[in-house]
Amino acid sequence: MSEALSCEDYERLAEACIGAGPWAYLAGGAATETTLRANRAAFGRWTFRPRVLVDVGEVTAETTVLGTPVSLPVLLAPVAYVGLYHADGELATARAAAAEGTVMCVSTMTTRSHGEIAAAAPGLVQWAQLYVLRDEGATRAHLDEAVDAGCSAIVLTVDTPHLGRRERDLRVGFEVPPDLPLPYVRATVGGAAANPLAQFGALSPSVTWRDIEWIAGATKLPLLLKGIVTREDAALAVEHGAAGIVVSNHGGRQLDGAPATLDALPEVVEAVAGRVEVLLDGGIRRGTDVVKALALGARAVLAGRAPIFGLCVDGEAGVRHVLSILREEVLLTVALLGATRPEEVGRAHVQPAVPYDRPA
Repeated sequence: MSEALSCEDYERLAEACIGAGPWAYLAGGAATETTLRANRAAFGRWTFRPRVLVDVGEVTAETTVLGTPVSLPVLLAPVAYVGLYHADGELATARAAAAEGTVMCVSTMTTRSHGEIAAAAPGLVQWAQLYVLRDEGATRAHLDEAVDAGCSAIVLTVDTPHLGRRERDLRVGFEVPPDLPLPYVRATVGGAAANPLAQFGALSPSVTWRDIEWIAGATKLPLLLKGIVTREDAALAVEHGAAGIVVSNHGGRQLDGAPATLDALPEVVEAVAGRVEVLLDGGIRRGTDVVKALALGARAVLAGRAPIFGLCVDGEAGVRHVLSILREEVLLTVALLGATRPEEVGRAHVQPAVPYDRPA
């Protein structure tokens, strides 16, 4: 869309494209939405320390994540019910991710199977996000399908033993339509229209660190844990064999009052001490956000809402445009910091913002 110059532009356009219920689910957070707002505000608490007189004639946004080359340090985060936002749903999103050279993490609450997604987007690097259902057999069947479809990693979401109270959904009466395909959970949640709170009741509230071994062993794929915001859990994740950690508060949709992910990132990075890669999820709208996360120790970030805003507005082309905007912003930010690639950005490139009212 020619009028869209930023992810924020796409956000405004997207709200006008979809119904009140799906928008509430996509844009809203838990309870008072304190953590939802905090995810964005946290980026403003850091400023850059640019270095000058550096040769930045050639700059790249390319990097690797778990050894996989990506064209920019932005992966597509798992988003539920994507078929609500565009008729081609995950297929359009997957084609965009493949074309732009990045990873797509597919939700357990996907409206298309991993096989359908793989067929629609040859060359896509697909990860499978996992919720452990009360029906362990259904979870194992999901993992088997993920392997058969060529998924290269499993991302276990660990912050959802119960669904957060999402009052926007309740106020507008949002329900998941009964005819929305949900290949990995429909048999478990039933065929009636239901609020997500009811559908997520199918998830097991009893998953513990003891379950990590069987989940990892079920596929032999790298297992990342998504939803960690403390040094204690980061250390436990490494001890239990996680291949990576996604610092996430579920986009501000679970525990209201949890820390902003950028605020939690440094302590997780310190606890991990380079033993596994750390990714960040939450509040990404700008290339500057991405680079601040890199400077504080993230290998890359996952963006959930921003690509879906693009999907709402212009399908596959909209997702591609959002990713291209973020790539160009990352390239410019890296260059203006005096670096030539994401791996060169480090803690020396950022500092806490100085409050304007601080005494001289």
